[in-house]
Amino acid sequence: MGRVTVRRRVMRVRDSAVSHRVDVLAAEEPLEIRVNGRPVTVTMRTPGHDFELAAGFLVSEGVIASPDDIAGMRYCAGALEDGMNTYNVLDLSLAPGVREPDTSLERNFYTTSSCGVCGKASLEAVRTVARWRIADDPLRLDPELVAALPERLRAAQQVFDRTGGLHAAGLFDASGEPLCVREDVGRHNAVDKVLGWAVQEGRLPLRSTVLMVSGRASFELVQKAVMGGIPALAAVSAPSSLAVELAAEEGLTLLGFVRGSSMNVYAGEHRMVA
Repeated sequence: MGRVTVRRRVMRVRDSAVSHRVDVLAAEEPLEIRVNGRPVTVTMRTPGHDFELAAGFLVSEGVIASPDDIAGMRYCAGALEDGMNTYNVLDLSLAPGVREPDTSLERNFYTTSSCGVCGKASLEAVRTVARWRIADDPLRLDPELVAALPERLRAAQQVFDRTGGLHAAGLFDASGEPLCVREDVGRHNAVDKVLGWAVQEGRLPLRSTVLMVSGRASFELVQKAVMGGIPALAAVSAPSSLAVELAAEEGLTLLGFVRGSSMNVYAGEHRMVA
């Protein structure tokens, strides 16, 4: 398995005083995801929970929805460096009857994060492949509960404590209890790891849950929440315009700037308890 952190000697400057020390960095390595032996995508990720990452990616793409859709996963032994497995190529085998992902440009175009030229085509693409309707999910959110989520997410970020360089995604139940927290250099990867955990545990759709993310709320993250059947997404930073459009279209509650006791509700305000 690849390293989650890397140690590197750095020069430190503080008030004109120069010293040298060892710093701990978040590891970043490529992962090639193959499906039935065919390359599908390459993502830069923090090693760890790679099987969840691959499974979650396929949930986001509308390919799988239950553990029965997966026949198996393995690292490819041919990916060697100095005679050692790099663990940077992973092959996921689909169960018989599960349709392989279409790798055409037309299909994958909408998955590009806030690409700026997709517009209504992006919204239509997600609406076409989403398996579950979240608009009628009965979840209700107390603002005080939502306000507590960033700190609860932060408390579970073990690698961030050592590096300060990772995004996090946390899945919480309606009472604010954490169900799954994952970290990664890519915020979309962190969400995919959460979705991968959920599909492997047979928990999709994720009814009456809240997804809390450490960065901004992009179109891509709203898309992933919708594909996982998650009715609410909260972020410590701002959403994009297309993220808000998609949330409104799908009936997802989208909260941004969740900091301290304040927050903005950009869509789905009917779930907020006054």
